[in-house]
Amino acid sequence: MFTIGTLNIGLWIFTRTGNLFEVKTEADSSDVTDFVQDDKPRTNIGTKRSLKVHKSTNDGEKQYRCTVCDKRFTTKSNLTIHSRRHTGEHLYSCSQCDKSFSSPSALSSHKNIHRSKYKCRECGRCCQRSRDLARHRRSHSGQKPFECTVCSKRFTQSANLVKHSRIHSGEKPYKCHMCDKAFTESGTLKTHMTVHMGYKPYKCSICDRRFSVPATLKGHMRVHTGEKPYMCSLCNKSFSRSCSLQTHKLRAHSNSRPYLCSYCGMLFKTNPELRSHVRVHTGAKPQSGQKPFECSVCSKRYRASGSLLNHSRIHSGEKPYKCYVCDKVFTESRNLKSHMRVHTEDKPCKCCLCDNTFSHRGNLSRHMRVHRGDKPYKCPSCDKTFSDAGNLNRHTRIHTGEKLHTCSLCNKNFSQLSHLQRHKRCVHSNSRPYQCPCCGKMFKTDREVGLHVRVHTGAKPHSCRHCSDRFMWYHQLKRHLLESHDEGTWLTCNICQKKFSNSQHFREHIQRHEGVKPYVCNECPKCFCTAQELKHHQLVHSDVRNFACGFCAKSFRSKRSFLTHTNRRGCGPCFSDI
Repeated sequence: MFTIGTLNIGLWIFTRTGNLFEVKTEADSSDVTDFVQDDKPRTNIGTKRSLKVHKSTNDGEKQYRCTVCDKRFTTKSNLTIHSRRHTGEHLYSCSQCDKSFSSPSALSSHKNIHRSKYKCRECGRCCQRSRDLARHRRSHSGQKPFECTVCSKRFTQSANLVKHSRIHSGEKPYKCHMCDKAFTESGTLKTHMTVHMGYKPYKCSICDRRFSVPATLKGHMRVHTGEKPYMCSLCNKSFSRSCSLQTHKLRAHSNSRPYLCSYCGMLFKTNPELRSHVRVHTGAKPQSGQKPFECSVCSKRYRASGSLLNHSRIHSGEKPYKCYVCDKVFTESRNLKSHMRVHTEDKPCKCCLCDNTFSHRGNLSRHMRVHRGDKPYKCPSCDKTFSDAGNLNRHTRIHTGEKLHTCSLCNKNFSQLSHLQRHKRCVHSNSRPYQCPCCGKMFKTDREVGLHVRVHTGAKPHSCRHCSDRFMWYHQLKRHLLESHDEGTWLTCNICQKKFSNSQHFREHIQRHEGVKPYVCNECPKCFCTAQELKHHQLVHSDVRNFACGFCAKSFRSKRSFLTHTNRRGCGPCFSDI
């Protein structure tokens, strides 16, 4: 070290020796400040271009800017190599495998794998660099030398600790210059930038959905294959993504609460739980902020491109997710996942009060309102209350008369999609896929099976809250409450003053006064008021006789005819033996 006079302006002197430029620093004779200079060897620069690069490196000048992500570089060549990350261009191919790289240095590092220069003695894995090998060896030794000072979580690499620490500090140093969204990692920002670029070179071979990075495509393929490679070692539950497994372990098997609320000091297991809690203090609305993604058809806006993609399928009618059991198709993977529980009969959500189980958490939440008696949804027309918003929406159509769903076979309109589907199964289809486990009788819907089984079991699930009477059918209970306890409202016909407890029977009665017969036989021109009457009539055109007398071997088309025969024709003994 040596001290030279005072320095106001540093002078760079370049002395040419052959093809080399020697860089020196000299002090001005008019120096007024003392300055200490290290006695280090001077730098030799080979060419003018190298000298220019050297100066920009020391000055911190980065004049070459990437127009995609706003990152800056000291040299044009570094910018060119960087730009290949956005375009996906890989000019440098490995001669020993199919991999290609955007820069010669990356290719050179990769070739170390084939040379076995940095090889693990435990498993034989080859690494590109010595520091990669050192990190890999920690996976065998279990060594995690880097510890978080907040939650004591340990890591094998210091870089992972730095990224993890941002969870506690809330620091997001990587900011998108197009939408001001910030990220904790540079890789996440790069992936995010592809949203603005619209560059998605990786395409799903099944549903044609495109992705910006291969890892996302790989994870997406598990939606179609059903593969769940990540298994919990404690309960053997499997997951399609590693992050889902980590979240499961935190919530189900760990008491660790590493996420601290800076307002009240409360601890949480996951970051989403913390963010949700912080809104209590800040008053911020959930998912508030900008919505940069707009639907080109209806102008509805979304915060995420994935949400816009799911919405666009409403307009296009695209349903890429197909159930391999029943071939039903869905617009979103989560809807397919929920549907699969119908086939697997998986009901993980259990009521703690009555032991009922449900396939979805939302169904359990709605069920709990039954126990609490909560009915927060009120009809503005008749003040009737409901425990579920969907039931209220369906009820309001009674007042508006709105019927959005039309049968394509008979043009009949329905207020609910489920009613249309049931109409098609019951009226236009002869399929009976549901079988009674007691007698083998086939039915068109599972609800019909459930009701029919009560005939065999004698179950009476409907009990009166005022007395000990029980009933097999709900309409029996309703009539009992009206007649015995004066609870409820009779439905009175304004023409003949006849009273009804069942709304369906009341509607059918009114249709008889009005002469409305909507059910037409497809074999003859006869019309009927109810579907049951039409069904009974169609037996006339059929040769099927399902009811046979065991005493005289006579057969009948309907149960009514069979019972009349046994009571009036002297075949009572055979009937009493049944």
